[in-house]
Amino acid sequence: MIELRNIKKCYGKLTALDVNELVINQRECIGLVGNNGAGKTTMLSLILDLIQATGGYVESKGEKVSETELWKGYTGSYLNENFLIPFLTPMEYFDFVAGLHGLNRLDIDEFIEVNKGFYSDDIRAKKYIRDLSAGNRNKVGILAAILGNPEVLILDEPFANLDPTSQSWLKMKLRKLNSEGVTMIISSHDLNHISEISSRILLLEKGILIKDIGSGTGALQELERYFSVS
Repeated sequence: MIELRNIKKCYGKLTALDVNELVINQRECIGLVGNNGAGKTTMLSLILDLIQATGGYVESKGEKVSETELWKGYTGSYLNENFLIPFLTPMEYFDFVAGLHGLNRLDIDEFIEVNKGFYSDDIRAKKYIRDLSAGNRNKVGILAAILGNPEVLILDEPFANLDPTSQSWLKMKLRKLNSEGVTMIISSHDLNHISEISSRILLLEKGILIKDIGSGTGALQELERYFSVS
């Protein structure tokens, strides 16, 4: 469904990402792990055509993402707060995102009701996004990413700044979406969370794909061994 072909991103003499070939199949839940600077966000940004590749290309459903916008209609994503509009309230922002997908306020109200276990009263309050806590800003971004019923969902560090209850809810939600056929790419520093939700885990180090690990009881142990301090 998503293919990276000879994809490379350089900043001067620094190579941020260099992956010869990667195929992400439909319905997979890909966990993306690695230390800071490993190239995780660079990979996600290239898949979303947010930055220009130095070489190679990314395809989604056989179309190069840099040459068409069709993929945007079926892809939901949230990488960081730059995706938000800080001078809007959460509900105003949901209105904006819903409009991009042809949804109306009734659709939003139904969506909010279904997912009410994830947000606090701040989500509905007349409070600007910029004035929310870091955790609630993260929740707004995640909810907006799934609002349009995407076929592909891409999230960067979605568990960051969330309390334990919200983390548990999000894991359950991601599992449910994946069981319903949503293809997901989730980056996280939390090895436990990523091992629990992923069907396949990609380990990046200094821009290179080091390991491609299938799901199973040994995945977490393999990751813990790799990141252990000797």
